[in-house]
Amino acid sequence: MSNNKIADNIYWVGKIDDREVPFHRLVLSSGTTYNSYLLNTEKPTVIDAVDLAFGREFVENLSKMIDPATIQYIVINHTEPDHSGGLAALSGRAEHATIVCTEKAVDELKEMYKLHHRNFLVVKDGDTLDIGGKTLLFKETPYLHTEETMITYCVEDKILFPCDIFSSHVAVKALFEDECGYDITDEFVGYYNAIIHPHRRYVRTLITALESLDIQMICPSHGYILRHDIQKYIDIYDKYSANTIEDKRVTIVYTTIKNNTKKVAEQMKSIFEANQIQTTVFNADKSDMADMITSIQAADAVFIGGSTKYADMVGNLEPLLIQLKEMNLEGKLAVAFGSYGWSGEAIEVIQDYLNETNMDVQSTSKVIKTTGMTHVEFPIRIRFTPKNEQLQKIEHATEFVTDLLQSAI
Repeated sequence: MSNNKIADNIYWVGKIDDREVPFHRLVLSSGTTYNSYLLNTEKPTVIDAVDLAFGREFVENLSKMIDPATIQYIVINHTEPDHSGGLAALSGRAEHATIVCTEKAVDELKEMYKLHHRNFLVVKDGDTLDIGGKTLLFKETPYLHTEETMITYCVEDKILFPCDIFSSHVAVKALFEDECGYDITDEFVGYYNAIIHPHRRYVRTLITALESLDIQMICPSHGYILRHDIQKYIDIYDKYSANTIEDKRVTIVYTTIKNNTKKVAEQMKSIFEANQIQTTVFNADKSDMADMITSIQAADAVFIGGSTKYADMVGNLEPLLIQLKEMNLEGKLAVAFGSYGWSGEAIEVIQDYLNETNMDVQSTSKVIKTTGMTHVEFPIRIRFTPKNEQLQKIEHATEFVTDLLQSAI
């Protein structure tokens, strides 16, 4: 691309990767781009970088436009190496540049690229930075698609730099989507489904954040720059992240020793009901087996919890779990949970039983492999009584299941 200028003193300085690119256990048959942007102002600033594999090439190409030693700021919206990787090479040439990122990103970047000696500017939601003739506004967008993510908005040019958000995977032949010669909607939606939709609860936060911004151009970190019918692409995110809440039901069954597991069940029930999900809770030691089975058969998600005594479950859970193995429960989500004092074997035994059913059993491994999230854990293991950070553990897991149940896709 001979012309990489996208606005006054703003240039695309990225990398086109037209290979079949392995990415998130997919193969990108149309390749991709790693978009980086130079704001050549009085205080020259680079926003995001390129994949680690192309760091040297990135700096060499950037050096044809500006002496890297004069760069004063490097903004990293998201630490994943396909965007921050070029920082390793750039930081060696831009020795005095300050790295701008969220607080969560600092330690990650220091450890990934040996930057313990570098200056960092930590920005929070709503902070601004004067880069000499242009003003950058930062908004935190956690979990889109990792915890440390933020977006950057250039106030004077009304340009949004959202990193992975609003991206598409394609090795572009033109910078702008209105110059590419075809409708990119399918590629745009495909990217949303694969990368962003698992985090759709946080897309709602993004939509709210964008309401106060006059956006005339979106410069993402993969694929085409968007400058035509901007609202169309924002509306796609709005539409696909919306809730579908009709007739969703959860059944929670538990046994308990000192009511700690009961408290976990009640906390989950309150979260589900706050999200308009009908929730029925049974104490298996005080409930009729037929009633529990009927409720499970009608439910969209099933939570089974128990306390641990002498390395085993307590009460009447096992007869129920044995019956569940023989039932057709296909399509239902399943979660094991419980409180414990020492090692909590009962929770793992429940998980083993659930894995013998044909339900979609949630696990930490599955969450990490499908979303990259590390703050959502299954089974839900609560030591003693739920409080402080353990309440957050319950909240994260319950909201994750809520999002699975209410997904519009």
